[in-house]
Amino acid sequence: MNFTRRSMSAVLLATSASLVFPQTGLAQEYPTRPIELIVPWSAGGGTDATGRMVAELLSRELGQPVNVVNRAGGGGVVGHTEIANADADGYTLGVITTELSMFNHAGTAPITYADFDPIALYNQDPVALHVAASSDVTDAASLIAAISSAPGSMNASGANFGGVAHLGLVGFLVANGLAPDAVVWIPSEGSAPSLQEMAAGTVQIVSTTLPEASSMVDAGEARVIGVLADERLGSNSDVPTMAEQTGNPASFGAWRGIAGPDGMPNDVIARLSDAMAVVVADPAFTEFMAGRGFGISFAAADDFTSFLENRDTSFGTAMSAAGLSQ
Repeated sequence: MNFTRRSMSAVLLATSASLVFPQTGLAQEYPTRPIELIVPWSAGGGTDATGRMVAELLSRELGQPVNVVNRAGGGGVVGHTEIANADADGYTLGVITTELSMFNHAGTAPITYADFDPIALYNQDPVALHVAASSDVTDAASLIAAISSAPGSMNASGANFGGVAHLGLVGFLVANGLAPDAVVWIPSEGSAPSLQEMAAGTVQIVSTTLPEASSMVDAGEARVIGVLADERLGSNSDVPTMAEQTGNPASFGAWRGIAGPDGMPNDVIARLSDAMAVVVADPAFTEFMAGRGFGISFAAADDFTSFLENRDTSFGTAMSAAGLSQ
């Protein structure tokens, strides 16, 4: 192939520019090929369902396919580990979940939020503390007073021992200067049987999400005392947080977000975080989440990082208090 002096000069100029400004050109083009989104849980569950909706809308926003790949196993360890170990080029992302706040503390896997580049939080379902409508407990202050007056005399339930519902209660107790076993935890198969036990008088407190207890609250059979969240939920703005009632932070609940392996280019993270802001605001997403009772909670990359740092600390403290840390 023959080159004129002018064409050769053009080639050399273009080559020089690409060497001086390699990141800018790549960032402007990203993404140029399909993206893989790892879901660390099996198909058909809540994380899989939300992940597939995010992938569909993210594909539309980015102009490239976002393909969901399920990597279940080890209680979420397998998938989270695969996300953390992927190439940090922006073409392998994943849905990270609540369990990431617990792995390292429980000794199940040596990975933490620090092994990821957080992109965006999109879901949060904080637990709330409920009592029977006939109870003398009406707010956080009276709940703390009742527990303090007779430690060990009240029972609580909501799910299994060591689950988010249990840790939420323990976190609340410890945050307010009470012993982690000041309330006796009665394990159950979930919120429904726990609420039935409360109706029967076997347990006095149920730790579960607002949607799970809404039918009993609406029927006047249960009372919500407060939600264990950083701020009031948009869907239930009339329910105060425990923190605003006591002045002591205590935030626990299930959460889901998008992240990539640590070391991704900052401009790629920004591109993805901006795209997720559009996804979360899409009517298709809001309708989907509302229809399944999932709360929408958006936090861009930097705020999501702070969120993960706080959750790592709060879950670690609660797990240690409950004797669940390794």
